[in-house]
This record gives sequence, C-alpha cells and structure tokens, in this order.
Amino acid sequence: MAITIGMGDFAYEYQADWAQFPEGTSFQRPSAVAVDSNDRVYVFQRTGPPVQVFDQDGKFLAAWPRQEGRLEDAHHIYIGPDDGVYLADRDAHQILKCNTEGELLMSLGTRYKAAMEAPFNHPSDTAVAPSGEIYVSDGYGNSCIHRFTADGEPIDTFGSPGSGPGQFRVPHSIRVAKDGRVYVADRENNRVQVFSADGRFLDQWTDFKSPMGIHIDSNQIVYVTDQVPRLSILTLEGELLARGRTFENGHNVYTDSRGYIYAVDTANQRVQKFVKIRGL
Repeated sequence: MAITIGMGDFAYEYQADWAQFPEGTSFQRPSAVAVDSNDRVYVFQRTGPPVQVFDQDGKFLAAWPRQEGRLEDAHHIYIGPDDGVYLADRDAHQILKCNTEGELLMSLGTRYKAAMEAPFNHPSDTAVAPSGEIYVSDGYGNSCIHRFTADGEPIDTFGSPGSGPGQFRVPHSIRVAKDGRVYVADRENNRVQVFSADGRFLDQWTDFKSPMGIHIDSNQIVYVTDQVPRLSILTLEGELLARGRTFENGHNVYTDSRGYIYAVDTANQRVQKFVKIRGL
C-alpha cells in the first residue's frame, strides 16, 4: 500500500529507495538536501563525502571529495538563483559558497573563530534575496540574522536572544520570498517569524513544535518541517494549505521544479522523497 501525505492540491506519495548508489555506498549521516535549477539533488553529509549529487531520477552523479579544513560539520545547504551552493559549516563558524562542482567561490565568517552576536557562532542556514543580498541565520551560539551584500560584505544584523517579537532561540532555518520578506524557523520558540527585508518584525506563526526546516518554492508556497514530526504547507501569509505526519526527524525540506519534496530524516540517515499526486 502506498504511503501518502497531504491533501487536495498538495497530496504526495512516498517514493522509497529513490537514490541509486554505486555499489557499496550509501548516505552517511545526511544533514540537509537542496535542488538546483536543473533538478539535480545535493545531499550535505556529516561523514563520508560532504556532498553527494543525484539527477532528477535518482541516478548518482558525483561525490565531492572531503578536504581537510573544509566542510567539517554539515548543517543546512541552500542553492541560490545563480546555482551557487551555500553550505553552513556549523562548528567551523563559516558559510561557504561553492559552484555545482564543489569549487569554493566565497567564504563568510572567520574559520574556527566564534563571535558574540556577530558573524558567526555556529551558523545554521543561508538564503539569497531577489536583490542578491545574502541572509544567514546564526543559529546555535548566537540568536540573530546577518545580512550581507552579494559579494559578502556585511550590511547589518537583527535579532537578539529571547522569546519576544524579533527575538530568537535557535534560528534554525531561513528563506526569503520574492517580495523580500524574510522567514525564519525560530526552533526553540516553536514558531516561524516573518520580517521585512531590513529586519522589521511583521508576523509570527505559532502552530509548530520546534520547526527545523523552512523552504519557499517558485510558486511562493512555504514548507515547514517540525518535530511533531510533520510537514506543513502554507501561503506566504501563513494560511495552512496542507499538513501531514512524516519525516521522523525532518531536519530540512526542499522542492524541485515538479513540486516533488525532499527532506532529510536524520534519525534514520535517509533522504525521503515525496512525489506530487496529480489530478486529485
């Protein structure tokens, strides 16, 4: 019997064993997944090759070699509009931008040097705004969001420790909508917060238990994973469109151009794939 989640226009069927590995290989402590403009799937891992790449049908394409002093503590991965691959190297206190072949293009933060409410202290995630500006949720040691130019020059920082509007307890994941609004999964405050591009608090969504991953697709639909565990699908205004119990530990969530959903289940060291059911 097929496993399905969601409802209406957002109904999905679980596709098990979608990834086609070379013999003797598998996922190795995956932490996050992302999809580029060609529907190639990138899995960020804590051991083994730091990134494994698959095509849209699950065929194995490449494994980035592990290099000393790079990509030592995988957290979240994000792919920007230019297909730049942004990787949160959490315990090294850096965000690294690579091309799709794994070549380093830019680094943000000072490696192995933590800072208090400044870039970075165990950063968690990255997002790129339509303006090209880069936002980083900073994350485990800090409780704030940093904004940079497209070239990595600091612009400003907003947020502070706490549970009030505009405050954070582990800002764990971040995305920016086409209209410039910034969405943050504020994990230990059990909410998603919404901000203007310059960090002004706009709204909060509170019907979550420790939200871990947030994603906005090309149609501006919002996907949030939390620790119920479940997946929630919403509009940019917070209207709930669908919800389903899945992903034993849905650390992050991403979609491809077809509307298929990928999420890393860290509890079982797997990347789950849900295929959209058409015509229901």
